[in-house]
Amino acid sequence: MTISNEKISKQNGYQLHVINTKKFKTIHIVLKFRAPLTKENITKRALLPFVLQQGTTSYPTQNKFRQALDNLYGSELNMDGAKKGNNHILTLRMEIANQGYLTTDTNIFHEAVKLLHEVIYSPKASNGAFDENIVTREKQTLKQKIHSIIDNKMSYANMRLIDEMCAEEAYRLHVHGYEDDLESINAQTLYQYYQELLSKDQMDIYVLGDFSSINVEDTISSYFNHDRHTQSIENSKETYNVETTKEIEEQQNIQQAKLHLGYRTDITYGDSLYPALQVFNGVFGGFPSSKLFINVREKNSLAYYAASRFESHKGLLLVFSGIAPNDYKQAKQIILEQMEAMKKGEFSEEDVEESKKQVKNQWKETIDHPNGLIEILYHQVLANADRTPTEVLTQINHVAKSDLMEVASKLQLDTVYFLTAQGGKNDE
Repeated sequence: MTISNEKISKQNGYQLHVINTKKFKTIHIVLKFRAPLTKENITKRALLPFVLQQGTTSYPTQNKFRQALDNLYGSELNMDGAKKGNNHILTLRMEIANQGYLTTDTNIFHEAVKLLHEVIYSPKASNGAFDENIVTREKQTLKQKIHSIIDNKMSYANMRLIDEMCAEEAYRLHVHGYEDDLESINAQTLYQYYQELLSKDQMDIYVLGDFSSINVEDTISSYFNHDRHTQSIENSKETYNVETTKEIEEQQNIQQAKLHLGYRTDITYGDSLYPALQVFNGVFGGFPSSKLFINVREKNSLAYYAASRFESHKGLLLVFSGIAPNDYKQAKQIILEQMEAMKKGEFSEEDVEESKKQVKNQWKETIDHPNGLIEILYHQVLANADRTPTEVLTQINHVAKSDLMEVASKLQLDTVYFLTAQGGKNDE
């Protein structure tokens, strides 16, 4: 089964990825800008998606900008930022109608690429600065976003776990930036940084859809032909030896406590054990049939939720649970017991097969969506690996119980973070 026939070509300062498929009725254009995570730039990068979507030189108001998209048969455009391992990724996505389904002589793909180029290279700016009113307004929008994460105690606990676990590492940096750093950002400094980003960030352009009547490469290269001096980004493997597990307790005026644990896995997307890590997570805490869900939540009624997930490019396995404040000791003990059971192989072949089935279904659901497929393909760029979606599915099929035990043997508990009510742990 071939999931994608990705064709990759090096262009002038970027990589072009063309995925020709008749599976989807629309065409998707996705741009990825990649740079190392740094405290100096993270807040600027968090702010840029808000500013860039407010208008361009030709369409200087949000209304005119939206009208330009509507004139392209209801095209959609959005932009956001994310961190993957020690990288910060700015992603701009555009979905447009396929010419083949319309009765118009307008070259929609060409016009869409033209508009996309304007969003990136001709944002609303003058005299070396973004529009001051837009920047001021969007700084407030980002500030509200930062506050919303703090107010969501599950998100807050996850953020604080990473703060403590990765205190000396770039991965600790908050993807939405820092409120204190917003004060020093103005229309000019943000624009100056954006020009630097356009020149230095590693850029990948993905175009996905049915291109039977479109010359994708010529159209993209006719607009995206700027000289770029891309910075090199090393994909060096990080290894950690946890000598002492950190235990952090924080008290707030809350009723439901959050018990989050962080493990080092020493396994990332490019590693041979990565498919086994996916299946391991499914057995351990990734699905409702997992050990964490059944033993912490169902059997002992200790958690409102109990689950785990892994970070594909940082080598972390994170456990999340919401518990009553006075159940800390028991909940922690049962979570640790589930990990010990995984290390001892106290799970069945049926558990492994069930997890493989669910992991494959989850994988297929992801690649059944255009943006999901592009995200999966981008894993290869980030990891500098050659593992296609089809190969991942094949490798998942071959995962055995012994592979899960090998994964378990690598796991090291790094940090236990407990966000609890005033008064702290009451069961010790």
